Amino acid sequence: MSSHPTRPFRIVVTGGPGGGKTTAADLFRRELGTRIVAVPESATLLFSGGFPRYEEPDARIAAQTAIFHVQQNLEDMQAAKHPNRILLCDRGTIDGAAYWPGAPEGFFKHLGTTMAEQLARYDGVIFFETAAAGGLSIEGNNPTRTEDATTAVLLDRALHGLWSQHPRFSFVPNNHSFFGKISRGFEALQAMVAALHNGGREAP
Repeated sequence: MSSHPTRPFRIVVTGGPGGGKTTAADLFRRELGTRIVAVPESATLLFSGGFPRYEEPDARIAAQTAIFHVQQNLEDMQAAKHPNRILLCDRGTIDGAAYWPGAPEGFFKHLGTTMAEQLARYDGVIFFETAAAGGLSIEGNNPTRTEDATTAVLLDRALHGLWSQHPRFSFVPNNHSFFGKISRGFEALQAMVAALHNGGREAP
């Protein structure tokens, strides 16, 4: 998948609720230091800042529209500020399609874009499967999370179906050892960064 050659590499860390992606992204940033600049999860920024969260379809449409634009602009702002660093994105613009009240196609149509266009924004995807897929607790330190285990698994599958269409997609399965899961994710990140630097943006 080719993209504009002057923008920085963008790698998404995503997955269902309770997958450990935010913790992993923070550890990746700490480990790689100045090679990485973090792009925080826009949904958490909005909801923790007072943006209301309602379940009515029109309210969910409004929320996901706001999240999409905040995510897109956060990425573009960091790309402009740090053109020579890798953007490590805690979720990406495609995630909202899994939370949309209806088919994913409606999400992209509403926002005037396409799945292909949004996939092309990113050079790699590391997907952390939700702990709920293995019957483990998804309770954590994110006060904005409202999903139960059943919903987390459904969202995980929907997100996987979307992001796995990316040609450079790395899946980190559920693991009873969180350290083991993080280690596997970091190995995937290292391999992805090396491949991008060695071979550019074309998928292997």
